[in-house]
Amino acid sequence: MSDFKEDNQQEPNQLSIELSEEVADGEYSNLAIISHSNSEFIMDFVKIMPGVPKARVKSRVVMTPQNTKRLVNALNENIRKFEHINGPIKEANDPGSKGFPINFGGTKAEA
Repeated sequence: MSDFKEDNQQEPNQLSIELSEEVADGEYSNLAIISHSNSEFIMDFVKIMPGVPKARVKSRVVMTPQNTKRLVNALNENIRKFEHINGPIKEANDPGSKGFPINFGGTKAEA
């Protein structure tokens, strides 16, 4: 049984959310840069590639602090559920590094 209802069968106070084909494809990101002010959080999602010294922000999301906290709680809950089913998510542990390995390791590509 589907959780979705036709527009004419929508219950009162139920939000109808549309997802266009373009947005449904999503954007891949392997780096998030997060900053904030007293009234908003700004999350820039970036895709960096090995051997490419320049990267572009693929998506920017701006949220209120309250909605950002709701997002964090929802992510934590979903991570808990995921790990319950699939086991712990392994984090990249590089004892000498405090940052993201920008070069990804390995060899550099040549043409």
